[in-house]
Amino acid sequence: MLALFLLLILSGFFSGSETSMMAVNRYRLKTLAKAGHRGAKLGEWLLARTDRLLSVILLGNNLVNSAAAALVTVITFRTFGESELSLTLATVGVTFLILIFSEVTPKVIGASYPERIVPVVSYPLALMLKLFHPVIWFINLFVHGQLKLLRLKVVEDGGANRMGVEEMRTLLAESGSFLPQSHRGMLLNLFDLEKLTVDDVMLPRGEIEAIDLDTAPDEIVQHLQTSHHAHLPVFRNELNEVVGIVHVRRALAHIGETSFDAEAFRDGLKSAYFVPSGTPLLTQLSQFQDNRQSLGLVVDEYGELLGLVTVEDVLEEIVGEFAGVNPLHGRGWVSDGEGGYLVEGTASLRELNRKLGLHFALAGARTLNGLIMEYLEAMPEAGVTIRLAGCTVEIVQVSGRKVKTARVRPENKY
Repeated sequence: MLALFLLLILSGFFSGSETSMMAVNRYRLKTLAKAGHRGAKLGEWLLARTDRLLSVILLGNNLVNSAAAALVTVITFRTFGESELSLTLATVGVTFLILIFSEVTPKVIGASYPERIVPVVSYPLALMLKLFHPVIWFINLFVHGQLKLLRLKVVEDGGANRMGVEEMRTLLAESGSFLPQSHRGMLLNLFDLEKLTVDDVMLPRGEIEAIDLDTAPDEIVQHLQTSHHAHLPVFRNELNEVVGIVHVRRALAHIGETSFDAEAFRDGLKSAYFVPSGTPLLTQLSQFQDNRQSLGLVVDEYGELLGLVTVEDVLEEIVGEFAGVNPLHGRGWVSDGEGGYLVEGTASLRELNRKLGLHFALAGARTLNGLIMEYLEAMPEAGVTIRLAGCTVEIVQVSGRKVKTARVRPENKY
């Protein structure tokens, strides 16, 4: 009986080792190995040789189970005699013992505590792998032969456990209390940068604050003094004719020392930095770093100015909106007190989706005004109400050919 007990323990060891080895978090194991844990290093070494690891575990498990079955049969025959009933009792008995004590229980434990078990069981498994190397090599000859016939390739070094972008996104989203929500949000935002372009975050051309060189000197000075931006585009005649970029604080300091000199002002302008429309945000962030720029003018294939993008616009996509950059710049919406929002036509659809939990389509138009006009396929008129993405959108005010203000009310807030 003592021999049977020892065989069941050994069988449980192999079963639990197999499950824990396959269930262990390899990144956590790698962290332990980098910290100098010898058992974790052995575990990594074994997992890098999955075919040999499984061979030694299954070899030991099958040998022990076969020995246990033979021993139970002998014990049963000696106790009850050699008969069909005795053989049936031996079969049922050994199956029950192996199933409960050597399979299910050890596997549940191995799956529940793999990070604790793997560094411990790695020592005897590594020793067995070296002792039985000729046998393992012989077994794997047949294994690899079968795999070649099936045209399957053995994945070594944990290749099956590697993660792509979507897997990492899921891992971060489900990290729970392991990461603060703000950190998790920033990491998830990083993955979205490749999907976004400068067109998604730029300030549209109609909202760009710029200085016209042809205006009176007093107006230029007043514009500089009242601006809340560090840099402003400077143009002549019309916005497409950008002359350069003025550093507001330096210009004001120079004006404070002397009177306004238009020629000196023009000579002090920095060359404009142009960004092609459709440039991915991650690429543009890298280009801002390489070119030591903080502001770019977005242009289309014909050189027409479309908008303005800054480093802050890109960083806000990662870390969230910066507060207090421009006190005159509002969010673009305000609650109407009845479950809806009064929204400016120039409000970004992405911002509305993100901040208000709406679900406007982002494939075409980028602003609420553009989405409404795209839906109507006509010039907007005040008082018109439409349904968009689970919301009722009422045009409240029209300015020129654009929607100035609209009331957006999600249907679930009625």
